Amino acid sequence: MFSHETDILRKLRLIEGLKAELVLSVGKMFQAVALNSEKAIGEGLAAVVVVCYCLGKRLGIDFAALDTVIIKELADGSRNGHEAEKWFGDYSELRRYFRDKR
Repeated sequence: MFSHETDILRKLRLIEGLKAELVLSVGKMFQAVALNSEKAIGEGLAAVVVVCYCLGKRLGIDFAALDTVIIKELADGSRNGHEAEKWFGDYSELRRYFRDKR
């Protein structure tokens, strides 16, 4: 029983750590934008994406399922006229990227 409780606590600590890491990664990405550093912006955005995938997995959403939800979100944004889609076609472009990647 003790090891089961330890395992639960370890999982909870990891989830809390990932949540904190997500906030820190977003902050670092915003700093990179303020500094106008393309390399740092890319690294910051990548860190946010990686943490989101890992957090999703810890919360019971596997990577493929998250991809599916992202593709649905992109389709909804395209259909509902999100500004990034209306002005630049970003949602459609990213949806094609996900589709072609499979």
